[in-house]
Amino acid sequence: MENPLTDFSSLPRFADIRPEHVLPAIESLVAQGREAIESLATAPGEPAWEGFVEPLETANERLARAWSQVSHLNAVVNSPALREAYNAALPRVTQFSTEQSQDLRLYGRFKALAASPGFSRLPAGRRRLVDNELRDFRLGGAELEPAAKVRFGKLQEELAALSSRFQDNVLDATNDFALHVTDPAQLSGLPADVVETARQAAARQGREGWSLTLHMPCYLPVMQYADHAPLRSRMYRAHVTRASEFGRPEWDNTPLIAAILDKRAEVASLLGYGTYAGVSLATKMAGSPEEVIAFLDDLGRRARPFAERDMAELVDYARGDLGLDEVRAWDVPWVSEKLRQARYAFSENEVKRYFPEDAVLAGLFRVIETLYGVRVRPAPAQAWHPDVKFFAIEDASGSLVGQFYLDLYAREGKRGGAWMDDARNRRRLAGRLQTPVTFLTCNFSAPVGGEPAFLTHREVITLFHEFGHGLHQLLTRVDDLGVSGIAGVEWDAVELPSQIMENFCWEWDVVSPMSRNGDTGERLPRALFDKLVAARNFQSGMQFVRQIEFALFDMHLHHDFDRAGDSVQALLERVRRQVAVVHPPDWNRFANQFSHVFGGGYAAGYYSYKWAEVLSADAFGAFEEEGVLNPATGARFRDEVLGVGGSRPALESFVAFRGREPRMDALLRHNGMTATA
Repeated sequence: MENPLTDFSSLPRFADIRPEHVLPAIESLVAQGREAIESLATAPGEPAWEGFVEPLETANERLARAWSQVSHLNAVVNSPALREAYNAALPRVTQFSTEQSQDLRLYGRFKALAASPGFSRLPAGRRRLVDNELRDFRLGGAELEPAAKVRFGKLQEELAALSSRFQDNVLDATNDFALHVTDPAQLSGLPADVVETARQAAARQGREGWSLTLHMPCYLPVMQYADHAPLRSRMYRAHVTRASEFGRPEWDNTPLIAAILDKRAEVASLLGYGTYAGVSLATKMAGSPEEVIAFLDDLGRRARPFAERDMAELVDYARGDLGLDEVRAWDVPWVSEKLRQARYAFSENEVKRYFPEDAVLAGLFRVIETLYGVRVRPAPAQAWHPDVKFFAIEDASGSLVGQFYLDLYAREGKRGGAWMDDARNRRRLAGRLQTPVTFLTCNFSAPVGGEPAFLTHREVITLFHEFGHGLHQLLTRVDDLGVSGIAGVEWDAVELPSQIMENFCWEWDVVSPMSRNGDTGERLPRALFDKLVAARNFQSGMQFVRQIEFALFDMHLHHDFDRAGDSVQALLERVRRQVAVVHPPDWNRFANQFSHVFGGGYAAGYYSYKWAEVLSADAFGAFEEEGVLNPATGARFRDEVLGVGGSRPALESFVAFRGREPRMDALLRHNGMTATA
């Protein structure tokens, strides 16, 4: 029977994929890839685009599409059997990638193509793709001596395995915790839907009472609304000590962090870089670690006074109105919500009743359709879970532009957070257009008690953010895989389309039509929206320096951290003393759960969120000036940013859209950090 992972005729066959399919499919596709590479590397004559680059892309794409399906399933329906299959296949994929990046024959043919007379006549996007390939061969160790190549390859395999295990440990530690509550008084303050979900969780275990977990739809409301301080304390401690020495030894990420840092440093040394930060920045807009640190330090200095003001107000309110002489880490979200309600006369939970999932999706699609002249409609497809939805995007003529899966709810076996990934990218080959397909994943509360799912305003923002990433993939007009969609886009610019989408969630003409009260059916009142906007920058200083803290910690960790004479925890504490205003207990083990950096692609790149926020805030200024839902502005943004993908430098795309280079003032204004704030 045909392996569904090797069927590329249409959409992924998720209903048919089993763990036992993974290793045979990957081994077969790797073998086919090696055959193709051998043929292309030894072909006679000068390399040309059609005879060399395109068939090489085809060989790599088949493996990439199969592995994308496996990786996605491992993240959203993780099981022991699937995890075992994933981890068995991972070394094969890593080894194949390393072999290819070190193949001097392929490297030589790309250099020959770049030096050929016809290279200058290639479209700019194709020239950029070739330049990226040459850079990636150097970063992949192609120029190393044979023994160093072997060591480099071994390091890549070990790092891939360590990153996978890091994420598995966080997931396992998260899933393992449940706090059983039998006294209803301990649940005082919690929203009704959270209480009902906890009751259902306990019932599934055959128990009376309520079962609280560390999954975000439960954990965040507990920290924000639970009046019972001991409950908040227990939940907080469990959350911030996940995957650390305070839990099960086999899930402790502490030794993994040390091993990852050591191996990344060795990779940098082999490639001739002083630190791993240099390796990371070789594919980004920022020129050096020093430039990034100076950028972050400058933002930190600007934001710190506002953060200190926020914290002082919080402490004063806690002492004067709540009788708390000390605000501990597990008190901060609860006191903040009380202060927000006192100052702005609304709660986030009140606003949540106005954002049922169906209305939010309709509002999101209305923005996309208005700005970009497309239509979003439901479509049939196999999925990995009954809750998953599937949609198609069509242009004005009814032609297919792209498709996306939407997986919104948290559940066991699904990694936390929110992300976008691609199932396949846009490509045109032999006159045939392959349209893009993406995965959009969130972790919101599932529907409870026969009602639709309701989203907090923060979750609405998260959904718009991830959809911005999706649009970067789905609305591309580039036909070459390596620079289509987000492929080839500098990592510190890749957040521009996602962050610009967040701004629409603060616009009345967008928010009002996508609201519907769960009890009355009425739209969000303008007075409540105005309160929401007034509270937009509530504690923005505290939130701002928190991101600076993470970014500085990440950059110092990979640039000037003394691994022999210092500890990761000590470095984090020093960064906190520099920029933070909330200082958690010394047993907080944030680093052990920092999956962006140790399990994802943000090593020496977490600063990208703030770097891109400068771009996105400034770019959204065009929508503010020309009309938030102005189709002409939307068309220009698609033409100059979304549509061109990685086919030209991100700064060029920004300037083409905005008419000038980016300025920081819009970011500070959006965060309420100006002289008049």
